[in-house]
Amino acid sequence: MKRVSVLLTVMLLTGSLAAWSKEYHVSVKGNDANVGTEAASFKTIGKAAQAAYAGDVITVHAGVYREWVNPPRGGESDDNRIVYRAAHGERVEIKGSELVANWQKEKENGVWKVVLPNSFFGDYNPYKDPIYGDWFWDKGRIHHTGEVFLNGKSLYEKETLDKVLHPVANAGVRDSIGSTYTWYCESDEQQTTIWANFHKFNPNKEQVEISVRRTCFYPEKQGVNYLTIQGFHISQAATQWAAPTAEQIGMIATHWNKGWIIENNVISNSKCSGITLGKERATGHNVWLNDMSIDGSLHYIEVTFRTLRNGWNKENIGSHIVHNNEIFACEQTGICGSMGAAFSLVENNYIHDIWTKRQFEGAEIAGIKFHAAIDTRICNNRIHNTGRGIWLDWMAQGTRVSRNLIYDNYWDDIFVEVDHGPYLVDNNIFGSRGVNVWDMSQGGAFVHNLFAGSFRVHQEKGRYTPYHFPHQTDVAGLSIILSGDDRFYNNLFLPVAPNEKTVYGLSAYGKTGYPIFGDGNVYYNSAQPFEGEVNRVVNSDFNPDFKVEDKGGEVYVSFSLQGIEKLATEQVTTERLGKAKLPRQAYEQPDGTPITIDTDYLGYPRRTHPQPGPFEAVKDGSFRFKVYPNTQR
Repeated sequence: MKRVSVLLTVMLLTGSLAAWSKEYHVSVKGNDANVGTEAASFKTIGKAAQAAYAGDVITVHAGVYREWVNPPRGGESDDNRIVYRAAHGERVEIKGSELVANWQKEKENGVWKVVLPNSFFGDYNPYKDPIYGDWFWDKGRIHHTGEVFLNGKSLYEKETLDKVLHPVANAGVRDSIGSTYTWYCESDEQQTTIWANFHKFNPNKEQVEISVRRTCFYPEKQGVNYLTIQGFHISQAATQWAAPTAEQIGMIATHWNKGWIIENNVISNSKCSGITLGKERATGHNVWLNDMSIDGSLHYIEVTFRTLRNGWNKENIGSHIVHNNEIFACEQTGICGSMGAAFSLVENNYIHDIWTKRQFEGAEIAGIKFHAAIDTRICNNRIHNTGRGIWLDWMAQGTRVSRNLIYDNYWDDIFVEVDHGPYLVDNNIFGSRGVNVWDMSQGGAFVHNLFAGSFRVHQEKGRYTPYHFPHQTDVAGLSIILSGDDRFYNNLFLPVAPNEKTVYGLSAYGKTGYPIFGDGNVYYNSAQPFEGEVNRVVNSDFNPDFKVEDKGGEVYVSFSLQGIEKLATEQVTTERLGKAKLPRQAYEQPDGTPITIDTDYLGYPRRTHPQPGPFEAVKDGSFRFKVYPNTQR
């Protein structure tokens, strides 16, 4: 008996009582008065969240759950977490919206209205809540966090009723016909009225929903670590603008916690952001709007130091895994995070159709937008039809961007802004015809990439931004951006339809404050090397005929090469890349071990003298590769 008691005590102390873990079931046919078994399931996910403790699993069965899941607690470690999962093979939807019926037809053809008491919205009415925040540009009008959906597709909010009564197609959007499906709202102390132009559709015979919740899955408090969110369809939340100086709340939001796994979900139709891995409110909330007496960059430096005093470090924050999700139809970002994305892995996500309505703008719009992506890895993602593909803003240090497929974006494929490095960009396909790279940083390494567009290179002498001690959040110093201290090895520059007013290749790096280094690069079709680059191939008259073939579920790239067999290349390693100047940190793994670029985009091994670009299986001639899905990864 004594031996059994000792063993039980040890198991309790080590948290290894897996046999005592529970599985709770949730069903739309259930009842929250039940005990949560499969035979007597709960009705809401929120009720299961109240019951679950570390080690427990919450299995949600098919149906639509219109609720905000606010988990009160998390797991204890990677091996002892709380798992929220959709039942295998079942479609489970979590929505931030409610169905609305009883629309009244107006005199104007296609226009209907609904009048709702404000009590319908509880303590949050998105049709009285304007979108606002630091670095948000409203284009001179009000935008509300609410949204109207017709059969799952969002309508366009207008600032006057007349623009609903007499809609005009928006210029500069892909879905010009869709932009004539419009809505407008007015609220007073008692009620909210929404007018909508449904054209030929009768809203009382279709599925019409309006956003009513500010989020779908978000713990109000901190300390809710080690959660898994798996296999859900999450949509239609009335999310607010996620500025880096604000509390960041997307439809799924980690709230300054650690160790979440967000996987195999379909996330769509957020008014602003889909997933946020970001900051909490106590260290500042839109502080620049609240005090315009100093510049926003100074505010963000102050916020950074407040977060450090509030426990921003690897032990407490970040280390999330976000993978195998599809994210689309969000008007700010697919994934964003200010400081809370540090030490995380973002991989195998399909992010598309972000900021497609173009109703508002701002300095936070991208498929992936991170501040302080310290030791963060962004790998194997497909990103297209966004305002900007990836935006690494401030403090990208130890960051790796590898084997991503990025194309057909409006502004650029990747923007590195006021970072000091080291950050490594390798084996990517940057396929947009416009700007591939906007470089307002220093200390980057670009290795084995394919560039189909141009570079923009800028210094930034007006902002002092932090750099850190290696693999830590602690700030080592502040500096301006003189540009340079970059490495370019074994890249292909294959510009599509170049024009005379645009600079292609690395000749854009003509006036950097620090030197740049290059070797083994290939330049075609007006692309030019930087001055002094010796070991390269330059053929300005050769058209490589680069194409991206997007077939929906599959993507192919094709191109031609000439003269590369005469090029002497060397394998790229941590030792060869050296150290970024200001942090004095090597281009290495998050655990400090060295990196060797010894596999290509498709996962095939590279030779000691590798071929340039993301594919090892090339030589002089024409090629066509299937790049999505990539079964070799």
